[in-house]
Amino acid sequence: MPVYVDNFPGRFGRMNMCHMIADTTEELLNMVDKIGVQRKWIQEPGTYNEHFDICLSKKKKAIDFGAIQIGFRDYANMVNMRKQGEPMVFIKQPTTLFE
Repeated sequence: MPVYVDNFPGRFGRMNMCHMIADTTEELLNMVDKIGVQRKWIQEPGTYNEHFDICLSKKKKAIDFGAIQIGFRDYANMVNMRKQGEPMVFIKQPTTLFE
């Protein structure tokens, strides 16, 4: 099961951030261990919106370890699927300028 990183243009102080999610908590925690993010930074643990906010240098590391890049709309759709109790599925959509 994959881990996903989006292209959300979030900021925390001077850092540019994005979201990282996975199909399971175990996969998510395994990835943060690989990329050097502390587990204590997990956001909304145990909920449908469980994720990490990671800086772009950590995003690159996650991609190097096999994370799949998705758009923010894809991220929102996947979180919404989880909220509805459905399995999280990434369906590659055509890329647009506004994604």
